[in-house]
Amino acid sequence: MAVSYATQVLLLIVLTTLHFRAIIVAGLNMSCSEKEKDALLSFKNGLQDPSKRLSSWSDEEDCCSWPGVRCNNITGQVMELNLNTSVGSPYRELSELHLENCQIDNLVPPKGKTNFTHLQVLDLSNNNLNQEIPSWLSNLSTTLVQLDLHSNLLHGEIPQILSSLQNIKILDLHGNQLSGALPNSLSQLKHLEVLDLSNNTIICPLPASFSNLSSLRTLNLAHNRLNGTIPKSFGLLNKLRILNLGANSLNGDMPVTLGTLSNLVTLDLSSNLLEGSIEEIHFVKLLRLKELRLSSTNLFLSVNSRWVPPFQLEYVLLSSFGIGPKFPEWLKDQSSVKVLTMSKSGISDLVPSWFWNWSLQLEFLDLSNNLLRGDVSNIFLNSSVINLSSNLFKGALPSVSANVEVLNIANNSISGTVSPLLCGKTNATNKLSVLDVSNNDLSGDLGQCWVHWQALVHLNLGSNHFSGEIPNSIGYLSQLESLLLNDNVLSEYIPSSLQNCSTMKFIDMGNNQLSDTIPTWMWEMQYLIVLRLRSNNFRGSITQKMCQLSSLIVLDLANNSLSGSIPNCLDQMKTMAGEDDFFANPLSYSYGSDFSYNNYKESLELVPKGDELEYRDNLILVRMIDLSSNKLSGAIPPEISKLSALRFLNLSRNILSGEIPKDMGKMKLLESLDLSLNHISGEIPQSLSDLSFLSFLNLSYNNLSGRIPTSTQLQSFETLSYTGNPELCGPPITNNCTSKEGISENASVKHGDGNFLGTSEFYMGMGVGFAAGFWGFCSVIFFNRTWRHAYFGFLDHLKDVIYVTIVLKVRRLLAKSRVYLLAANKRDITG
Repeated sequence: MAVSYATQVLLLIVLTTLHFRAIIVAGLNMSCSEKEKDALLSFKNGLQDPSKRLSSWSDEEDCCSWPGVRCNNITGQVMELNLNTSVGSPYRELSELHLENCQIDNLVPPKGKTNFTHLQVLDLSNNNLNQEIPSWLSNLSTTLVQLDLHSNLLHGEIPQILSSLQNIKILDLHGNQLSGALPNSLSQLKHLEVLDLSNNTIICPLPASFSNLSSLRTLNLAHNRLNGTIPKSFGLLNKLRILNLGANSLNGDMPVTLGTLSNLVTLDLSSNLLEGSIEEIHFVKLLRLKELRLSSTNLFLSVNSRWVPPFQLEYVLLSSFGIGPKFPEWLKDQSSVKVLTMSKSGISDLVPSWFWNWSLQLEFLDLSNNLLRGDVSNIFLNSSVINLSSNLFKGALPSVSANVEVLNIANNSISGTVSPLLCGKTNATNKLSVLDVSNNDLSGDLGQCWVHWQALVHLNLGSNHFSGEIPNSIGYLSQLESLLLNDNVLSEYIPSSLQNCSTMKFIDMGNNQLSDTIPTWMWEMQYLIVLRLRSNNFRGSITQKMCQLSSLIVLDLANNSLSGSIPNCLDQMKTMAGEDDFFANPLSYSYGSDFSYNNYKESLELVPKGDELEYRDNLILVRMIDLSSNKLSGAIPPEISKLSALRFLNLSRNILSGEIPKDMGKMKLLESLDLSLNHISGEIPQSLSDLSFLSFLNLSYNNLSGRIPTSTQLQSFETLSYTGNPELCGPPITNNCTSKEGISENASVKHGDGNFLGTSEFYMGMGVGFAAGFWGFCSVIFFNRTWRHAYFGFLDHLKDVIYVTIVLKVRRLLAKSRVYLLAANKRDITG
């Protein structure tokens, strides 16, 4: 029998779902794939089959054996559907078609005239549709009530033909790649209740004509590129319940007319360029408002301190929004709040006593990055997520319930020990997964109660005054992924129990007094991404096992007493070699269902170019090796040149010898290279001139010789990058490569390790001009950080000098000035 035009179109749609890569196996009859079977069953379930002609289509049989289905007998791919022979009557009564999640990649236009007399719902969401919105959808205008094409790859502009769907109530196109402007013709859809065009790339002002959508209940245009102002006429959308215009580029103020939307439940204007004050009149009729999201705007709240809002909110998201300087008293009357974020809101006030009891109802609390004051010693916290970081809170650590999953109270003035928090609930099943108390005044030992906090994933105790040993009980935290103990006074060795934390990704124990050798098992932690042990007392060698850390992006072992050679297997470190890419930040942790405010990111202080910088959002982009200020010897292994993703390399202040690897120029992303204060000899490789991203270079105080390669890159650095290599010549230094005699004269003074100290004229003039020269020299050192680095490094390597008596006198005099220099810029002096 003949099949209706509607069914023909549906068959064409279904056939587009049946694409997969053919597996050719000669001589075999292949079964159809599970993906194709699921697509056909989805199609069957969307049809009415009164004659039971499709009853044999079941999940238990090979779909190639179903009536009406023909497959390729080699690949098993479905080639044809023929319902004329298997179906006894056309499906003119079809009212809904759901083909979501079926891997559809194209909507094939139908042949001839279509006659969809009953189709009301067409749902093709969560597929791979990669085309413009097809014009033939306008032929569904008679009865179509819901069109859902969200989460596809649709592109191009929103066509005018959608305005022909006169009975449409739900139009959902969110999560595509639609661009262009919003057509004014959409305002003709008088029955439209839901319009969701969020998460596209639509760029235009908001059409004032949308105020004609008198039936509209949901308008979601978030995450586009909308510009201009919010039309005042939107106040006419009196049935509107959800207005979401977040994450656009809207400017101007918040229209007072929005305060007349008496049915409004959700108002989201966050992450826009809106500015101006919001007063009580903006909320006068918002009696049903439950969600208020105004974060990341230039708006500020200007209401009476005794204002009583007409609504009862559940979600209050006001981060990076002007609230202060006083703490908002109007919150006291909000009895249903679940989520409160007021980070970076300019509040500079004492937190009122009523607030902590009031906050027990919250699931999420973020008051970070304000100037809030108060003693938190005796408060009790119950929210799942709590962020009080970067304020002025003082006292001991607060008590927390077993429900707390995240506690971040970093960057305050919290004092005392950590034991009362850890040891107060030894019998409870604690859910705490993130604990960050860094940058406070905590002291004492780390306690022995860690075994009771088995859910911990991220533990940051850095930048306090903790002393003693690292407790063995931390090794019982089997889910631990990051452990930050940096900048304390911890001593002794790293306990072997930590090897039980086999999923560790992030270890920072820098700037302590740890000693002994780096444990062998640490090189076997296969998930490790960051290892920072700088500024301790570690000794011993770096073993070949280090190269097993294939996921490492930061290796910082600087300022220790490590000896031996650099392993020659560095090319096995895949991430630094550019073989692995991270598509999501593995150093961040999301919790809850709304990632717009539920996110915790690791941070790390690094010294990539001589200055200490904090990396947080961009930490995942860093690729760094810092082995400076140790006792490493031997040559720089040529395998290091294969680390093509490396950005920062510091091997300075060791006793490395040999030549700079010839292929180091292949490290195309290198931004900083410091090989200073070693015994490296030979010429500077020509390949270094290919490092177009190089912005910091220090090759000073080695035994380098020959002409500096000519290139825009290498000649752009100051002379100080090459100083202390008397046999180097050519720009930017003054040594002329054609005057070997001049070079020989300048090479009259050496110290024992082969480095030249300077010219004889310097010493001849020292006695006569010492008084004036000394203070002039000190001034240069005081104001020029690079000179300070070079000079004190120069002094540290000075030995066996002919004029030793004069030099000793100079050092005695400079020792006094050095105290003042260290105080002036302590972190810049590492020599």
